[in-house]
Amino acid sequence: MSKAHLLILEDDSNLNDTIADFLEDNHYSVEAAFSGMEAQDLLYEKRFDLLLLDVNVPSPNGFELLRWAREQGIDTPTIFITSLNSVDDLEMGFASGCDDYIRKPFILKELLIRIETLLKRSFASRKQTILAIDERIGYNTQSSELIIDDRAYALGKKESQLLKIFVKHTNEVLTHEYIFSHLWSFDETPSDTSLRTYIKHLRKILGKEKIESIKRQGYRLRID
Repeated sequence: MSKAHLLILEDDSNLNDTIADFLEDNHYSVEAAFSGMEAQDLLYEKRFDLLLLDVNVPSPNGFELLRWAREQGIDTPTIFITSLNSVDDLEMGFASGCDDYIRKPFILKELLIRIETLLKRSFASRKQTILAIDERIGYNTQSSELIIDDRAYALGKKESQLLKIFVKHTNEVLTHEYIFSHLWSFDETPSDTSLRTYIKHLRKILGKEKIESIKRQGYRLRID
C-alpha cells in the first residue's frame, strides 16, 4: 500500500521542515508550500490524502484557501495548525470546511495522533463509497473519481454516468441505443461523437483493452 500523501502549508520554513521531517520519519509522503498561492498550485496539480494548513500565510490565507478548495469540490480532510486561539477563529476555521484544528505551539506526537485518526476515518468512509471494478481499479461514487493503484482520476459528469452503466453491466455488450437511453435525458440529444469522446477518455485512464468495441453491436467493459 502506498504512503499517505500530505500537503503542509506553513510560511515558517523552520517549522515547515520540522513537521515534514517528523512525518516522513513516520512513513508519510509530504509536500511543502510556503504561501497560499503555492498550495493552490499544488492542489490544482496533485491529489493529497490530508492537508495541514497554517492560517496566517501570504495570500490567500488558510481560511480563504480551504473555502476555495471546497468550492472546487476538493474534499480532502484538513487540519488547521495556527496560533489563532479565539473562539471566533475556531468557528471561522470549521465554517471554512476544516475537520480538525490544533493550536500552536503543539506537540508533534499530538499532531501525529490527530492525523492518524482523521486518515483512518477518511479511508473508512472512502472505502464505503468505492465500487470495485477489479483488484486494481475502483470507482468512488461520492467524488466521481476512478481509483487505479491508489491514484485518483477525476471524471466529468457524463463520463461518470457512463462508467456507472458499464460497471452495472460488466462483461455485457451494451448497444448504442441502450447507452443513449441511459446516458442522456429525454430533453437532451444523444450524440455518437460525444459518446466516442467519453469512451476515448475512459480508455485513456483504464487502458484500451478494458472497453471493447463490438462491431455493429456496441461496447463492453471487460473484467477478467
